[in-house]
Amino acid sequence: MKKIALTLTVLALMTSCVSKKKYTDLEAKNKETQDLLNTATVKLNSCLEEKAGLAATAATLKEQNQGLISVSKDMTVLSTKGAENIEKALESIKEKDLKISRMQDALTKKDSVTLALVTSLKSSVGISDPDIEINVEKGVVFISIADKLLFKSGSYDVTDQAKGVLAKVAKVVNDKPDFECMVEGHTDNVPYNGTGVLLDNWDLSVKRSTSIIRVLTNQLGVKPEQLIAAGRSSYIPLVANDTAENKARNRRTRIVVLPKIDQFYEMIEKEMKKQKQ
Repeated sequence: MKKIALTLTVLALMTSCVSKKKYTDLEAKNKETQDLLNTATVKLNSCLEEKAGLAATAATLKEQNQGLISVSKDMTVLSTKGAENIEKALESIKEKDLKISRMQDALTKKDSVTLALVTSLKSSVGISDPDIEINVEKGVVFISIADKLLFKSGSYDVTDQAKGVLAKVAKVVNDKPDFECMVEGHTDNVPYNGTGVLLDNWDLSVKRSTSIIRVLTNQLGVKPEQLIAAGRSSYIPLVANDTAENKARNRRTRIVVLPKIDQFYEMIEKEMKKQKQ
């Protein structure tokens, strides 16, 4: 019995000892598990916070993306309109360039006509005589003839010498029916003291103009519709009327040759009107 009791006592002690070890192991594992759980919980909470932050960022980015999409659409519309406006502007520039080119062509043709006229006049009339001047001012050709070649002092009767000079001018005008000629009479500042129908230098300057026109039309075959009579009296002097020589220079008849280039001017006017519209 004692042996049995001893044996049971030993077994009981052994059993009690094994259970405590397991408990200790389990407790250790439990602590380890709890630590892992706590760590996992911390990480989970961190992840949840990060997720919330990412979700907020995603929402913001989504909103921004929508805004960018909207802006992109607007930009697309603006780009399309801009491209159309640029295209229209380029077309307008091309049209204006064409108009400018046409106007330049017209002016070039006008200058060419003027140059050809000057060459023709100088060839026909000659430039050796100091009392005959041919020049161009602002695209208009002028033939200035000293009165001593045309009239006697205080007279408006054309001399025979003048008819030879006028015949050369008439030849050029007759060869170019699209030209007009304005005959301008100019005097010095000495008051007219003659008798008859003339009252002053205005009358004298105009009468000299019409006298030349009668020679051109009646004797030299120039068409009347090509001629214009004008008198300027003493108010457009070339030089001061302070010497006899200067007064002689101011007494002159000027023939203004006007090419009929209406087609060029009409084209320019039409183009200018189009630009204003």
